Amino acid sequence: MKHFDFPSQFRALHDKAVEQYARGQRDPAGLFTDGEHAWLAANGLNAQHLFDYAEDHHNYGEPGPDHALAIELVRRDYFLNVQGGRGLVTVLDESTLPAKTAAVKGIEWLPRIIPKAKAKLRGELPASLMYGCGGDRRFFRTHDILPAEFLSLVWRHENNDAAIVDWVVRRSAAK
Repeated sequence: MKHFDFPSQFRALHDKAVEQYARGQRDPAGLFTDGEHAWLAANGLNAQHLFDYAEDHHNYGEPGPDHALAIELVRRDYFLNVQGGRGLVTVLDESTLPAKTAAVKGIEWLPRIIPKAKAKLRGELPASLMYGCGGDRRFFRTHDILPAEFLSLVWRHENNDAAIVDWVVRRSAAK
């Protein structure tokens, strides 16, 4: 694995996924070659992640390759340095997430995005969920938070939701 080349390799696969999606490819497994699937897996990613970015790029013009790369760099770092390059078999049960309207300290979506970010960090998101979806992007924009910054915050305070909430409250108040 070439670590230094990760950003350019990721960008090439991101762009390929966007192009394939625009041409009508709607099966994440069909986006890439076996070698590309292996490269994704070696970096803690899968085709679904890039499919989600491509789908939202096609339909909404975002989150774009820069945010996608930043998010996946955090995920990759966690995968390689915390998980030792081994993915987990646990998948988040979407029904356990708080409602989209749930709030803490007056901030809607925050109770939902914390466990979602933890699942993204650990590679436990089901195919039905995307970290950085439209609802997440609305939350990030409203509170002036970079998606990758929030993922790093969740990593730093993985076992302390109160610290995450307090940080978001301070950031939101400062905007």
